[in-house]
Amino acid sequence: MPRIAKVVVRLPLNRVFDYLIPDELVPLAVPGTPVVVPFGHSRRPGYIVEITDHSDRTDLKAIETIAGRQALIREPVMRLARWIADYYLAPIEAAVHTVLPAPVRHGGARELARRRIVLEAWPPPEVEARMQRRARRQFAVLTALRAAHGEQWLANLERAVPGAAAAARALAEGGWVRIETATRRRAPENEARLVRTEPLPLMPQQAAALDTIREAIDTGRPPVVLLFGVTGSGKTEVYLQAMDHALRRGRGAIVLVPEISLTPQTVDRFRARFGDTIAVLHSHLSDGERFDEWHRVHEGRARIVVGARSALFAPVRHLGLIVVDEEHEPTYKQDETPRYHARDVAVMRGHLEGCAVVLGSATPSLESWRNAAIGKYARVDLPHRVDHRQMPQIRIVDMRAESARTGKTPVFSKLLTERIEDRLAKGEQTILFLNRRGYASSLICPRCGHVVRCEACSVSMVYHKGRSQIVCHLCGAARPVPDVCPAPNCRDPAIRHAGLGTERVEEILRRLFPRARVARMDSDTMTRKDDYRRVLGEFRVGRIDVLIGTQMIAKGLDFPNVTLVGVVQADLALHLPDFRAGERTFQLLIQVAGRAGRGDVAGEVIVQTFTPFHIAIQAARRLDWATFYDQELAFRRELGYPPFTHMILCLLRGESEMAVADAAAAAAGQLRSLLGDLAVVPDPAPAPIARIRGRYRYQILIRTGKILDVLNLLRPWIRHAPWPAGVEGTFDVDAVSIL
Repeated sequence: MPRIAKVVVRLPLNRVFDYLIPDELVPLAVPGTPVVVPFGHSRRPGYIVEITDHSDRTDLKAIETIAGRQALIREPVMRLARWIADYYLAPIEAAVHTVLPAPVRHGGARELARRRIVLEAWPPPEVEARMQRRARRQFAVLTALRAAHGEQWLANLERAVPGAAAAARALAEGGWVRIETATRRRAPENEARLVRTEPLPLMPQQAAALDTIREAIDTGRPPVVLLFGVTGSGKTEVYLQAMDHALRRGRGAIVLVPEISLTPQTVDRFRARFGDTIAVLHSHLSDGERFDEWHRVHEGRARIVVGARSALFAPVRHLGLIVVDEEHEPTYKQDETPRYHARDVAVMRGHLEGCAVVLGSATPSLESWRNAAIGKYARVDLPHRVDHRQMPQIRIVDMRAESARTGKTPVFSKLLTERIEDRLAKGEQTILFLNRRGYASSLICPRCGHVVRCEACSVSMVYHKGRSQIVCHLCGAARPVPDVCPAPNCRDPAIRHAGLGTERVEEILRRLFPRARVARMDSDTMTRKDDYRRVLGEFRVGRIDVLIGTQMIAKGLDFPNVTLVGVVQADLALHLPDFRAGERTFQLLIQVAGRAGRGDVAGEVIVQTFTPFHIAIQAARRLDWATFYDQELAFRRELGYPPFTHMILCLLRGESEMAVADAAAAAAGQLRSLLGDLAVVPDPAPAPIARIRGRYRYQILIRTGKILDVLNLLRPWIRHAPWPAGVEGTFDVDAVSIL
């Protein structure tokens, strides 16, 4: 029997250590088990990652204790963590910690034990009458328990009946109630009762898609299904019925959504169908809520998990289905070590556990689109909206002509203003989209041209009028708004704001339509975890006429009374120095346009832009996926960009620009020698955002068609990478952002 455990300890060492397993611990020592091991002159907590019968060392120490009743990381998830460490060039301990929520890993949260009062019997009439006269508090407790269907938490009773604890003890002595200690769940979502829903009739294309997914659940073939469905085509109903099929087969499911803002609406739909078997996992939960939800899944009390990126690692038993909704979204990419992409890790988890993976989107990423084209994924299409509702009509407004007509650049074109007024008169709702928060994107002096920039980052400070501050959106630095130009030789008081943000759009809209009920959703207004649910709930019931927001309102939301969507600056991201800029713009326009016309009334979309003839904008106007993807893929193939190659971003950072530049040049030379013909290693260059938080940034964009060979060479090189003092180097495999 194997008697050696490979253990990762909670230290940034990027290696595992071999330990002997004592006889008494052999039955308990399995991969994923938390342990305490001797380490140097100290004791360290860690996790078993593998059990083996061989070690290169002969002087092995023994595991001291098992720190828990059972393995916290199930064996397939531990294998996934090891794959993440290998593929994304990450330290093994970072990968292991990623698959386990911090409240579970650190033990900072505990089960919430509370006293519960249970009604055992109702006193006979003569005793009841005596209580009403002489023990009114006891009778009040009994009455409250009966109203609560026979049981209630003592803390809740105390709020309703002051002194309930003493009264409950007296009632327990008389045998009328029972006092017990139980675990109380900290529910992360609104626990209001939802109307139970039943499966809806499917359109033929939905039924065909569902059949393909059911086959994948039952047989493992095809292992990955790309569900390409236009906005409003009923993808969520397909997900729901596929999950029901998995549950009937005794298997569980994980559903990933790209934005926390989508979680309340998604959870409500899933809870209405599946009840309390749904668990929610995302970073906006409190430690106690995450602890409780994770353990509900681990113990098998919840069989379906809904959440953002980290929900992918939930310990679902007998996993049968993983759904990655809006699979194209860049938010699925983790921006710190390990820099994994949840979509790709979902595919790997599906492979390791033999479960079906569904990637859903109205605008698939080019990577998934090509994987389907070459047969790596199966693709099923939902080309029509449910009940054949019309796709919205998209109109392009050339803001150059608008500026020429008015002599200035208005925030709202004449057409968009008229359409908003029309919707308000009809009692219909409008969504206005601008992917930039704040009031103005910069402060500029009209006399000397000085732009107020962050002292630690190479970007301008953003003006937030409500806070009376200028803020750096990269490092978070905030300063009071200057009264005069900060340039030493200017000091002109005429400094003014330039550019546009959601805060200013809201102000102008309120001025144009003073009677309209307006709300704004961006990271400045959504500061509490229940803000998303509150605002979206008010919008759903019609208490809000116009909803203004950033990309958090651009996808996934389904409101039948929204008949108008306005895109204020459609080309905001179009000219960024990123080869994915056109793809992102096309996806965002299609997604935000899809919020309109999801009810019985046809929708309309007004897109305001200064580059109306760009292929991304014209293809979005025509809803022409095929033309856009064909042209974009031809461009990528010609330049050797993903999805035809893998891109690895080597980023170097440090406080001395010269030291960073020299280190980048040296690293590029070594990487060329190391990788040879396996990869293209260009000269290093300053990153598009050259400085963040006081640290200069240089990057090397490595492209390769033989990713596994390159990773095998990079792993040992990175472990001994010769970064000079003061310079940090990181590698981002399959990088999504190169800014």
